[in-house]
Amino acid sequence: MWKEKLAIYDELVAKCPRFERKGKTVPYTSANGHMFSLLNKEGELGFRFSKQVQEKYIHAFGTTTLKSHGATMRGYVLIPAKMFEDLEKLSEYLNESYDYVMTLEPK
Repeated sequence: MWKEKLAIYDELVAKCPRFERKGKTVPYTSANGHMFSLLNKEGELGFRFSKQVQEKYIHAFGTTTLKSHGATMRGYVLIPAKMFEDLEKLSEYLNESYDYVMTLEPK
């Protein structure tokens, strides 16, 4: 199941030419020194957004914040598995996440 999610994540990131996937055991994307998406070992996908956007999407997607390795990932919205079916729409959210981290002070 994890390999299937990884294949979907790779396909999703490939739709977004402004950045690329990184990481071997925990695939992620980052820009400006800030990680903005990750696929954890449980096959859960999270995107990072501003506090205001997080609240909006948590409500709209009927989801919660992402937890990874037992820790709450501050700033990350857990992307429901059902959303993996529409990679075009999901790529819009991933690009929005990228745009958000590009507004942050570089690390």
